[in-house]
Amino acid sequence: MAEESNTPPPEQQQNVQLVVDDRELRTCYSNGYFINQTAEEVVIDFGFNLPRPSQPGQQPQVLFKLTDRIILSYPNAKRLVGSLLQLIKRYEQQFGEIPTQPGARR
Repeated sequence: MAEESNTPPPEQQQNVQLVVDDRELRTCYSNGYFINQTAEEVVIDFGFNLPRPSQPGQQPQVLFKLTDRIILSYPNAKRLVGSLLQLIKRYEQQFGEIPTQPGARR
């Protein structure tokens, strides 16, 4: 007995045009992040570090201001990681290795 497929043959597949609505797009700067997870999702909180002035004798402080939270399914997180790895690989091929240690310069 032959198995039936719900996928139409290639000659019957239709192209789909993606329309992007960027009317509510926000742009923010981030120099830090926290990653948390649940069994179903990856939660990434983005923000930026703000050094706080301290008085003599006080412990130095850094304020981490959270600005955005992105929640991804694990399959989406894996696709994002793959896309970012490809992007970074192309960048480093053109401009050299990107340092990951704070304060390190290229």
